[in-house]
Order: sequence, then structure tokens, then C-alpha cells
Amino acid sequence: MSNLKLGVEVISARLGDGVNSFVELRFDDQKVKTTTKLDDSSPVWNERFSFNISDTEDLSNLVLEAYVYNKTSNVTTSCLGKIRILGTAFVPYSEAVGLHYPLEKEKWSVFSFGSTVRGELTLKVFVTDNPSVKIPTPNPRKKLASNTSHSLHNIPASEKTKPRLRKTQEPPQPQTLSPQPPQPQTLFSQPQTLSRQQQMLSPQPPQLQTLSPQQQMLSPQPLQPHTLSTQQQMLSPQPSKPQTLSPQPQTLFPQQPPVMEAAPFQPVKYGSPVLGGGVRARTTITAHDLVEPMEYLFVKIVKARNLPTMDPTGSLDPYVEVKLGNFTATTTQFEKNKNPVWNEVFAFTKSDQQANFVDVIVMDKAVMKDKFVGSIRFDLNEIPTRVATDSPIAPQWYIVNHERGGEVMLSVWFGTQADEAFSDATYSDALNAVNKSSVYSKVYHSPRLWYLRVNVIEAQDLVIKPDRTRFPPNPYVNIKLGSQMVRTKPGQSLNPKWNEEFTFVAAEPFEDLEISIQDREETLGTAKIRFDEIETRVDDNRIVPNRWFSLALERQTRVRFATTRILLNVCLEGGYHVLDESTYNSSDFRPSMKEVRNRHEQSVGVLELGILGAEGLSLSRDGKKETVDAYCVAKYGTKWVRTRTVMNSLNPRFNEQYTWEVYEPATVITIGVFDNNGTNGGNIKDGKIGKVRVRISTLESGRLYTNSHPLLVLRPSGVKNMGELHLAIRFTCTSMFQMLLHYWKPLLPKMHYVRPLKVVQQEILREHAVNLVAARLSRAEPPLRKEVIEYITDLNSHFWSIRKSRANLYRLRSVFSGLLGTGEWFQDICTWKKPVASTAVHVLYLAFVCLPEMILPIISLWLFMLGVWNYRLRPRQPQHMDTSLSFADNVHPEELTEEFDTFPFSSQDPGVVKMRYERLRSIAGRAQTLVGDIAGQGERVQALLSWRDPRATSIFMVVCLVSSVILYVVPFKVFVLLAGLYIMRHPRLRRKTPPGLVNFFKRLPAKTDCML
Repeated sequence: MSNLKLGVEVISARLGDGVNSFVELRFDDQKVKTTTKLDDSSPVWNERFSFNISDTEDLSNLVLEAYVYNKTSNVTTSCLGKIRILGTAFVPYSEAVGLHYPLEKEKWSVFSFGSTVRGELTLKVFVTDNPSVKIPTPNPRKKLASNTSHSLHNIPASEKTKPRLRKTQEPPQPQTLSPQPPQPQTLFSQPQTLSRQQQMLSPQPPQLQTLSPQQQMLSPQPLQPHTLSTQQQMLSPQPSKPQTLSPQPQTLFPQQPPVMEAAPFQPVKYGSPVLGGGVRARTTITAHDLVEPMEYLFVKIVKARNLPTMDPTGSLDPYVEVKLGNFTATTTQFEKNKNPVWNEVFAFTKSDQQANFVDVIVMDKAVMKDKFVGSIRFDLNEIPTRVATDSPIAPQWYIVNHERGGEVMLSVWFGTQADEAFSDATYSDALNAVNKSSVYSKVYHSPRLWYLRVNVIEAQDLVIKPDRTRFPPNPYVNIKLGSQMVRTKPGQSLNPKWNEEFTFVAAEPFEDLEISIQDREETLGTAKIRFDEIETRVDDNRIVPNRWFSLALERQTRVRFATTRILLNVCLEGGYHVLDESTYNSSDFRPSMKEVRNRHEQSVGVLELGILGAEGLSLSRDGKKETVDAYCVAKYGTKWVRTRTVMNSLNPRFNEQYTWEVYEPATVITIGVFDNNGTNGGNIKDGKIGKVRVRISTLESGRLYTNSHPLLVLRPSGVKNMGELHLAIRFTCTSMFQMLLHYWKPLLPKMHYVRPLKVVQQEILREHAVNLVAARLSRAEPPLRKEVIEYITDLNSHFWSIRKSRANLYRLRSVFSGLLGTGEWFQDICTWKKPVASTAVHVLYLAFVCLPEMILPIISLWLFMLGVWNYRLRPRQPQHMDTSLSFADNVHPEELTEEFDTFPFSSQDPGVVKMRYERLRSIAGRAQTLVGDIAGQGERVQALLSWRDPRATSIFMVVCLVSSVILYVVPFKVFVLLAGLYIMRHPRLRRKTPPGLVNFFKRLPAKTDCML
């Protein structure tokens, strides 16, 4: 028997009131029990047990079962629930954490019918061979009698008697798919990689598997040697003989694919052990292989025909109710329509399937009481299961009333979140929402943005009112594009010349460009320019010609002898990238013009994001809501994704996966979590819970990162941890050569360097770009609100903040800390505080002077060795928001109040604004003194030869003449050697006063005495 043991720590549970609970653990024909906690709804045991492992090579096929019982009397007990943990979820003792497992009761058993006790059990499970880990073993240990063979496919006997159709009646039955924190599952379609303890125990390489996750769930043939996950075993109709499912020879892959471990800074506390254990290799791309499959019951109501009338008047106002246990979903109601068309989909999670049947009921809306028209009942055991790779299940006509006729077209099936109906379905937790469309999962695309350059040159033959000839004309031009409006400076004649250039942000489909010339309050002419008349420029080599545009008046009341016209130079700049994000956190740098984008930019990889869920969320509106309706928004490039809204949950589970193409490795993907405040209607802004940024260049190709990221939000009251977001991220490089080549290419398109935009102009244009994107996406269904887009793009990042200024100063000091440290080290060498080090430096200095050709090679080699040394300290997971780096943990409340104040007009009292102004003056005064000192040192250098101080200039010229002769006679190596030895001379050879050269430099004049 092996020395390895399975340790189980029963920590606590959350159960109903009035429960006398104890836990029974079963593993490998061994059974132990905890003590009984009397009348405790949240019992705490903290008891540890150990189990012997009979066959360590078959550990992945063993199952740990935990039953929670209620001791109703001295002789009778009732089962409250059960959890099952597969052997693939066992981890070493050093990596084990307490996990919360939901209890699953047998819904179809007569023994558990009507039971309302639902809860969870917290366990810590690990494998150890360390004798120092004290695990008390209960004595005696009872053995379970088992008459079932375990040889078939190496599946435990308890697994073989549970087919997909739920016809077994033995209580309790394990959970198959649950939106609560699920049981560990193996979800990947790439070659199966052994977990950590399996690598230590199994000497044989694993078999390869190339089925998708959906095929794994529905495959009738279990895999060898890996144990099927709980869902796969429950969905499998019957076991069969073991066989290898890989269609390719095993020689295409190494026998033991490397498992690259990266310990997360906060481990994922649910899901597959591979998901929560770090990173792994990847060979193929399969949809929804990063997330856990969540089973849903989909009911799609398409339409009805020839419905019977239940009212004596002959009218019918039909709607459909879908009932499943305590959940009732209702379609929209039609008035006086016997052939309505709904096309609505409802999705019920696994935990909400609390009945054996689902009823589809057609009702007639009435004033007093709705009337029954007909119904259809489906047995859940007979409902088919659809694989996402298959075509949609065809809806069928069903008779709703066999006596009076009427048919309804609908379809019912079991599926997962990979089903295409998932994004349009109304979920069972959102049935009571007023605005049901606001909870859908959708994908958005930003409109393509362009820079529009308008150069206003001149105008001719302007006509003003006759009674205004005594006033000099001051015409100016108004240019309007959507909500963007600018104006030129006033002219001085009726043929004015301006020569002013303006830049706008235009979004496809384009709006007309409006030009108008005004003089005071009078409009002298208007013109509309369509975008199909505007030329497009890709680079600066092409010259766009100037064009005359005729101006028209709405009311022609004056006689014109010539046509009023304006000379413009208008072009669409297709060679720029329109920045809608900060340059440091941008997710795309490609130019606007699609032809240039496709010709010069090639995809370098694929980014896959799995949004698993969140944990411990805090209320975004304190005191105004009792719970959180959470959803996530992710942006990369022009593609935005929005998960479904999980209603009334502080620990939502999303398990949605999305994919982007990567064109530039130095980009960032942003994921934000929000509280949906629009489910009940109204215009209340969605609450901000937090966001996470991940830089693509920090991800290694082919490795899966699964981490728990903290959600931090800065509020006027201070920084607050709003919870944790669990993500699974994988970047796969499709062309390593192209990706390495990108590091030598310009980051931005060529036009940004040929005709660069000013910094202030870029910020203004970025604000216009964000407003355009928000205006377009807010018109989608469901809308992506403006506050969400501004938070994801970090629109107000350039606003003044004392906290940010202090943080940036600290970052600057950290950057130069190495240089400052080198200076301090050299000062110690010069002062001989460490004689051995000073002597070694003198020897190296002599060697470098004698062999100067070795200086650059040694510096390059030193940098290489430094990089090799720092490789062991490399980050093992993506970095997260740092409160200490942001100076957000100890910031003064007044500074935060100033940071969140409105701009440009403050909402605070004038006294507070004056106090802020005085504080800003004191900070600016110190900065002003520092800049003046730096300028003074530079002016002293200029004074060496400016003859402002004739004696100092004469001394400097004599020194230069003498030094030129000495440097000509003395070899340069000797001069460098003597200079170095003089600088590093012993303290006994030094004076306590500054040297003469320093004294001479400080006596040089600066221009400070000439300033007022």
C-alpha cells in the first residue's frame, strides 16, 4: 500500500434552521463520520480525516462522497444533501484551500419531496505523504460493502448506475450542472494534461482527446484512462469499451505534454482543478473550453395558429405561460389575434428545475380573470439534449386543446451556454424584470472612426444687410459635424481670409458636414457637404486640392451680383488611428482605412477570454439596493462583449467565453463589472463595481491563466474592495515571426509621425471619439450605456489629481532608483567605506583603461546575465490594480473630493475652491523654484564663454589652452587613468571643503539677478 493518503478537512456548512447535522465521508470503500451539531443552522466542525489510497495510479478514477444528514431521532436520520468530488480535483497539501460545495438533493425521490433545506458544505481536500501533517484518523474505520465490479472503464460503481434520464430513485443523487459553485470538472478539449498529484503518481502518459467540450458531455463512450466529469457521466446513455478517441496518431504530440504551473495570486475557488491550478499547454482552439458548462432547459415559443376563442364575443388576447416548478415565464400578450408570433426563448438553470414536468399553457387575457385555452406538458426525462455544434432543434406544432383545436409551434431542449439561443433567452432569475432585454448577453462593434480635416481658407462676395453698412463686417465660419462644433476667428471684410485648420472625428455611417458663415447674429450663407464628395487620404504624399463650395440662404431677400462661395480643403484621414483609449491602455493601433489595415496588418494570434464568475461582490449603491444584478463588459479592439445579467446574486457565475484576433502584442484588454440598475426601467446609471486590465504582451503563448482578480473602486470616501473576478485567459500565437517583427515596427501608423497631433488636440479628439462610440452603442438593444463606455475607456484619466501626481512622482523616483543607488555605491567606493570593494573597483578600472575594447562587450554580457538572474523573479500571472502604487490606500479625503469634483465648473463652495487654489499655488511654487535652479545651472555653463564675468572667462580660456597642450602630450589612457584615480582617491587625500572646480563653477553668474 502506498504512503500517500487523502486528507479531508470538514470545515463548516450552511443549512436550514433546526437541523442536527453530521457529515459522513466515503472514499475507496472507507467511511467516517463527524460529530453531530445540535440545532445549528451554520455548524462548524474543523475536523480532519485521512483515507488510505489503495491504488495511487488509479487516483484520478476514485471519488470522494460527502453526505450531510439530519439526525431526527436516536434511530432515524434524513439526508440533506450530497456532494461528489472526482479524483482529478485532488491537489497537494500546500495548494489546498477550503472550497464551498453546494448540496444537491434528489429532486425526484419521494424521500426528499417537499424538503426546503438547501445549503453548502465547506471542505478542504488534499493528497499528502508528509508525516509532519497531523491528520487524526478515526478508529475504528468502517468498510463499505460493495458487490459491484470497478474494472469496467475504471469508473466507480456509484457512477455506473446513473444514466442521463434521471430514472434512478436512490437518494440522494449528485448534482449534474449547477449555477452555484460547481463541482470540479475536466472541461478542456486539448490533449488531457495530468494534474499535479497525477504527475507524481502515474508513470504512464495520458491518452489524447480531441473532442469538444459538448462532445465530451454527450459522448456515449467514456475516455480511458481519464474519469469522465460528473456531467459527462450523467449524460452518457451507457458505458462502453475503452477506446482512444484521438483521430491522429499519438506521435504528433509528446507523450507527456508539459504542465506549466503558475501559482495564482488568488486561486479560483471553484471549477476544474486545471482551471484553478494555473496554466497549461494548448494545441487547438475549441469554443467554450475555458469555462464550465452550465446546463439550461431552453423553451422556445415560436408562434400559434387557429387558437380557439374562449370569450363569447369571439375575441382572443393570447399569451403563453411556461411553468417549471415554482418558476413561471410569460410571453408578450397580443390583442385580438388567433395567430400570434412570439419568437421568445426562456432558459431555466439546472438548480431551477424543481419538477418532473414543464408545462406550456396558452391563456386568454381577460378583465377579471384570465381564461385557460390549452396546455402542453413535457416530461423532463424525455427532453432531448442538443450539442452546440449541431444545427438547432426544429420547432414542431403541438395541439393545445384537443377538443376545440389550436396549435402552438415550439421546441424544448437541454443545452449549455454555448447554444446560440443563450444570448436571446430570458433567464429564470430575470423573469420578474421589467426590462428583460437589459439582461441579455450580446456582442457589440464600435463604428469605424475617421479623422476629418477641414481647412477654411477664404470666402468671396459676402452680402450683408443694407442697414448695417455703417458697421464693419466681422464674418466668421461655423463648422458642425454631429455634436462637434467649432468656429473661426472673425474676418475684417466681405472677402475674408482665415487659413485655419480644424480636425473632427467622424463615424460611419457619416453625417453631413454643415458649413455656415455668420456676421454677428446674421447668417450670410450655409452649405452641406456630403461625405461621398470628400476625398480620402492615406499618407501625406498625396495633396488634396482646394475646392470652392457655393453658399445658399434660406430666405433670399437681397439682390446678388455674384455667387457667395467659400474655399475649403476637406479630406478624410485614413492613415491615422483614432484614439478612443489612452495610448498606454489601448487595445488597437490599426489605421482607419480598411484597405491599409488589411494590406499592412496581419493577425499574430488569438486571444480567448473566459469570464467564469465573481465572488463577494459589494453593493454599488449603498442603502439603495439589497443585492447586486451583476454583468461584465470586456473590450478589445473594436469588439465589445457583454455577459448576461445574473440577478440578485453577490456570487454570480457567468461562464461565458469570447474570442478576439490580436494584431498587436502591446495592447490591453479591459474587463469591467457593473451593477445593472435598468432591469426595472428608469434612467438610473449602472453602478461601477470594478475593472481589470490584462496586457497581451505579458501572456505567454499557449498558456492558460486562471486567476482571481480583485475589483477595486476609488470613491470619494476612499478605495473599496468590491469583490473578486475570476477569469481564464489564453493567448495563442499563430505566427511567432510576425509577432517578433512587431516589436521593431512603429506602434502607431505612419501619419502619426509624419503629421503628429498635439497632445491637447489628442485629448479633445479622444473625448469626441468616446462620445461618438457611446452614442452609437447606446442605441443598441440592450444598450451599452455611456457611463459603462467612459469607465472602460478611462475617459477622465487626464484630469488633475494630487493623488495621481504624487503616484507619478513616486513612479519616477522608482525608475531612477537604480541610478541613484549606483551613485550612492560609487560614493561609498570613493570614501573607502568598504576597502575590499574599493580595491576591486580600482583593479577593474585599471583593466578597463588598459583594454578599452572590452568595455562594451562586458557591459552587454552583464546585462544578459542580469536578465537571466531576474528570470526567476518573473511574474507568474497577470498583474492587477495596485492600491499602494496608486497612492489610494492612505489618501486624504479632501484630495479625493477634489478628484471627483465636476470640471470645468466646480460644485463645491467658493471657500473650498479657494483653499484648493492656495494649495495648488504652494505646490506650483516649489516646482517653480526647482525649474529656476535647473535653469540657473544651465546659464552658468553658458557664462563660461559669454564674458559676463571677464575674469572667470579669462581663467577658463587659460585653463583650456593649458589643458590642450597637456592632453596633446600626455596619452589619453594616462589622462583617463589619472582622472579616475583622482576621483576615487582615499579620504585621507581629500579635503573637507569642495574642490576648486566646484567653487569656480558656483561663482559663475546666472540670469536670476535680472528677473523681476
